[in-house]
Amino acid sequence: MSDKPRALRLADRIHQIVAQMLETRVKDPRLGFVTVTDVRVTGDLQHADIFYTVLGDDEARAGSAAALASATGLIRTEVGKQTGVRLTPSLTFHLDAVPETAAHLAAALDEAARRDAEVARLAENAVPAGEADPYRHPASDEDDED
Repeated sequence: MSDKPRALRLADRIHQIVAQMLETRVKDPRLGFVTVTDVRVTGDLQHADIFYTVLGDDEARAGSAAALASATGLIRTEVGKQTGVRLTPSLTFHLDAVPETAAHLAAALDEAARRDAEVARLAENAVPAGEADPYRHPASDEDDED
């Protein structure tokens, strides 16, 4: 997405409109608990990518994707009415992979914490191999007398 201020404002407005439409006007029974996570508009304001998440399993995701695909025209019409731009951007819905990535990272962090705890447990009773102080020290006067 471009960093143009107008594209950012339009993306924010589309985000609000789509979320409101999914909550109030789209009554498809296939539509699950959908949350719009991000909207990215191209610099020429001709295309908008809408990222969403669905609470549930793969069946709920597939049903919600089908419901969003069938409601795209209705949502685009409402976006055109409420934004007032000369050319209404085309809308494309994308399932957001952020929750799955976050779950994968959380699992990796839990595994790392578990391994760190295991290493700490093993190190509690560990004794150094060899001398306790392995460094050479200069000869002291007491050692010379012996």
